[in-house]
Amino acid sequence: MDNSRTQWWRDAVIYEVYVRSFADSNGDGIGDLPGITARLDYLASLGVDALWLTPFFPSPQADGGYDVSNYRDVDPMYGTLTQFRELLEAAHARSIRMIVDIVPNHCSDRHPDFQAALAAGPGSPEREKFIFRDGLGENGELPPSDWQSKFGGPAWERVPDGQWYMHIFSKEQPDFNWRHPEVRADFERTLRFWSDLGVDGFRIDVAHGLMKDLELPLRNTYGADIAPLLSPPEGDNHPFWDREDVHEVYRQWRRVLDEYDPPRLAVAEAGVSLDRLPLYVRQDELDQAFNFFYLRSPWEAGELRRVIDAALAGVASVGAATSWVLSNHDVVRHRTRYGLPAGTDLLRWLADDGADPVPDDAVGERRARASLLLTYALPGAAYLYQGEELGLPEVTDLPAAALQDPIFERTGGLEKGRDGCRVPLPWDGDAPGYGFSTGKPWLPQPEYWGKYAASAQEGDAGSFLALYRQAGAVRRGFLATDPGSEIHWLDAGPEVLAFRRGELICVLNLGSEPVQLPDGTLILASEPGIQGRLETDQSAWIRCP
Repeated sequence: MDNSRTQWWRDAVIYEVYVRSFADSNGDGIGDLPGITARLDYLASLGVDALWLTPFFPSPQADGGYDVSNYRDVDPMYGTLTQFRELLEAAHARSIRMIVDIVPNHCSDRHPDFQAALAAGPGSPEREKFIFRDGLGENGELPPSDWQSKFGGPAWERVPDGQWYMHIFSKEQPDFNWRHPEVRADFERTLRFWSDLGVDGFRIDVAHGLMKDLELPLRNTYGADIAPLLSPPEGDNHPFWDREDVHEVYRQWRRVLDEYDPPRLAVAEAGVSLDRLPLYVRQDELDQAFNFFYLRSPWEAGELRRVIDAALAGVASVGAATSWVLSNHDVVRHRTRYGLPAGTDLLRWLADDGADPVPDDAVGERRARASLLLTYALPGAAYLYQGEELGLPEVTDLPAAALQDPIFERTGGLEKGRDGCRVPLPWDGDAPGYGFSTGKPWLPQPEYWGKYAASAQEGDAGSFLALYRQAGAVRRGFLATDPGSEIHWLDAGPEVLAFRRGELICVLNLGSEPVQLPDGTLILASEPGIQGRLETDQSAWIRCP
């Protein structure tokens, strides 16, 4: 199978919609599917090729919908299956494709299969679909191993009959046993259900976590599994991360996705090392994997170049295309990150309400604008997170009473979690809820939110929104020239990134001194008024003479 025939995704711009925070159509304070439909013209104006929707399936919402109780329906809080079909049809009418978020590692503890497992008891066939084990200690009172949850505390929860079940994330999210044939078969039914409806692809949550080493006695990790959510695992041969046999699952998924014309896209969220990432996008497996190394790279020319080179070389070795991402619903927004000193411990910083150190917002703003042109010039898909086109910063001072991320509770308040990047969007600076909702938004919006509203940026040629629209339009025209999948670095000094791709030259100045632009026609710059040189934290696109 040659994945290159599904060409649309290789250089696509894909916009992540965090559904509950995008647009609310009915005034209940929660974003929904009709809200997205109503904003499709706005999304089309950004030049996006596809939307990635976070989970909108029925869920008790213990983890923002990533605890799914039914994989083949729509949660009433978001709308109906009919309204999803209407959204899909309206998006396709605008040549915008649709990617849905599949959560195969775990489900909700309210899922019928898990409820049946609880009722059936130890040793039952129902429990074999999950990971139940007897505890250690004299009476089984200790967890079966020292494995730790990504959300804090043990990765095991005891049930009344004395057994324990595994959950990499919250206790409301029991892990599936992916060695069970019915688990595999049911997810294949889910892939076909949404593909039959016409969706164009899937984002696969925790793609590297499905298979576990469950041989007894379970191997301890000595409590070393708590780490930032998207960090690769420490060491090789980890008991539940990046197991070799996970690739068997994706080879079968590839066969299912290839039943459709065109084949459906599959994108992996895989927190693995950069040299392991290409294994997930081999020709008989998935299409793309998120490049979190680019997201985590410091604002430093040498490190950015290293990550770019390694990512391009890795996917070239297996005939795939890479992706570039700067923000998503799990991380501090990059405008704010770029305004912090290098090496800032973001978990501790968030726990202090972002007060120490105080981000330099002017620096963060310049770098966020400059990073867009770098990202859009590189070969591969660019993934945007809703609101970055408005220049939204992280909201760091949400009160404890408002926080809903389970990380806050699981860590006893030591970590605030991810709510600060999930605050509902500001559409209209003069409207209640800043145009997001006529009701009370599910997370409070700060008083200054109106200055970032889309309405405030319309008609402003120097705004973030204008830059994203211009960059999207220019990028589409540039890609029509078939620039290829390689870049050629130019010698511009140790603190400058400059490369040529086709007829385009991209220059980014990360140093403290101005740099001269190369010969050619300036077609777009990260700041208004740029002429023959770039100041610190500015970027530009030049058409070669």
